[in-house]
Amino acid sequence: MKPVQVLGMLVAVGVIAAPIGSARPAYFAQAVTQFKLTKDGKPSITCQFCHENASGGKPFNVFGMSVGANLFGAANKNIAQALYLTMKDRKDSDGDGYDDVLEVVGGSRPGDAKSIPRTPKDTLEAQLKILGGVDYYKPKP
Repeated sequence: MKPVQVLGMLVAVGVIAAPIGSARPAYFAQAVTQFKLTKDGKPSITCQFCHENASGGKPFNVFGMSVGANLFGAANKNIAQALYLTMKDRKDSDGDGYDDVLEVVGGSRPGDAKSIPRTPKDTLEAQLKILGGVDYYKPKP
């Protein structure tokens, strides 16, 4: 191949791959916004909220797999709906004794069994009730 052809292929691959890569930051931003995961105006989570690695990519952790199942499991879903449905399921994805939604309320990672809230479950349930229940995390139209 000529250098011009190689350059053309690299540009084409970059153009095709860009939309795929650009969706991921939008998913992260949606989780931060929808679950109100900020501290001092900055995200209080990393990609490990849904992924095994802090920089994202594969593999997903168990919570990320639940979000993915809700995202791709039925027609007309978007990331905001998938995040909400994952909370609404009231599952304990990582098996640490705290429902995913309680981990979000408590500021821990629902996909990491080593990350548990410092607040007792009954207190987190009371806080969730004050917020309006799981629907507090329902996407806004």
